[in-house]
Amino acid sequence: MHRRMGEAVARVARKVNDTVENKRDSLDLANCKLMTFPVGIYKAMRSVTEGIHRISLANNELKSITSRFVTTFSQLTELNLAGNYLHRLPEEITALLHLRAIDLSRNRFRRFPEPLAAVPALEIIDLEENEIAEVPMDKLASMALLRSLNLRANPVVPELRLLVRPLVPFELLLSPEEPIPKA
Repeated sequence: MHRRMGEAVARVARKVNDTVENKRDSLDLANCKLMTFPVGIYKAMRSVTEGIHRISLANNELKSITSRFVTTFSQLTELNLAGNYLHRLPEEITALLHLRAIDLSRNRFRRFPEPLAAVPALEIIDLEENEIAEVPMDKLASMALLRSLNLRANPVVPELRLLVRPLVPFELLLSPEEPIPKA
């Protein structure tokens, strides 16, 4: 077990070093079995955080994202957090003024993460395969740049299906309705 953990730590370190040394604009820590965002990465990347525009932390075991993560990587345009155990986002996510796309699919959200409604540049929100039943459509409708909201495989309330353009100025993706079983 210790050997596998050591290999995982070495893989994360290699990916971080590659990003820093080659001044890449993205950091890919997908599939690294991370339970938290490693604190050491903040120090290792401090010289390049302003240049990081895309981060993937997909398919890990994250239960939360900290405000420090959000404030450190303030220039993000894309954030992939799919396939984790997240159920909320920090309020500081609203400080990501350049964030255009966020993937929160396959997590544990029971409510729509409302701080997203205050992210000014957000165009694409993917919340497929969560446990969301209600969505603050009034707040989402006021998001000027939102183009797509994916709520497939969520137990959304039936009223949400009645919202169509021009009431909703963005593409709303929902799973097909289940046929009502005959008695």
